[in-house]
Amino acid sequence: MNEDFSNISISIILPAKNESACLGSLIEQIRKLHPQAELIIIDDGSTDETGAIARAAGAKVIRHPYGMGNGAAVKTGARAARGEVLVFMDADGQHDPADIPRLLEKLAEGYDMVVGARQKGSQANWGRGLANAFYNTFATLMTGHRIQDLTSGFRAVRANRFRQFLYLLPNGFSYPTTITLAFFRSGYPVAYVPIHAARRQGRPSHLNPLRDGVRFLLILLKVATLYSPLKVFFPVSALLFGTGLGYYLYTFATIHKFTNMSLLLFTAAVVVFMMGLVSEQITALSYREGDR
Repeated sequence: MNEDFSNISISIILPAKNESACLGSLIEQIRKLHPQAELIIIDDGSTDETGAIARAAGAKVIRHPYGMGNGAAVKTGARAARGEVLVFMDADGQHDPADIPRLLEKLAEGYDMVVGARQKGSQANWGRGLANAFYNTFATLMTGHRIQDLTSGFRAVRANRFRQFLYLLPNGFSYPTTITLAFFRSGYPVAYVPIHAARRQGRPSHLNPLRDGVRFLLILLKVATLYSPLKVFFPVSALLFGTGLGYYLYTFATIHKFTNMSLLLFTAAVVVFMMGLVSEQITALSYREGDR
């Protein structure tokens, strides 16, 4: 049974940094579609007219004195919002405000978070699309849930659920990854709605092999360690143990000795396994803290 969202207050939050090229028209579209919604623009240390344009369009503007990161802007918006439902979207023109009702309709079916999943043709370039496809596959294997878009910044979420995990969210780029995994880990239902993301307006976004390669690695490590560290540590431990056992059998058959290398591999296997076990307990305690 769907919930009645007609009397539920909604806050629409847009982190923005130097987005003066498209922000005015975007706010106008949002106002036409959702005149009753609270609209908050987080000006993350912009050096252009982003803040002035947002104020002139009638949005509530909160300014960071310097660029603190997309995640920090999202946290600022979540703390300031008064709505029972929070809608996050990018301020660069990629997300269509007309898709917001579709996210809310899905949320009303009983979900705690609904994510706009970008479809083919929505990625900035083939490299980023390939990377996001890998993120989604890896996260799906880790969580056991089908994750259609791990890094999408367009989502609607119940405010009380979202605020439970503010302490976990990074100030940088990977807040969507963190909040998605936090919801799955805590047993809060998450749904996906297909959307088409347009090309960003204003400054073009270019793929940088070094920068985006490091970003790729960090997101994978975050997925692995944030959701279930033991799923990563245990296979590594098993590989070390199996290698040690195989080497021991080889040396026993050839020289009838138990070598230092076998001992080192067995010891490393135990140490890695214990590290995974401790990490798993720490992760469980972190999510328990969020439920308080």
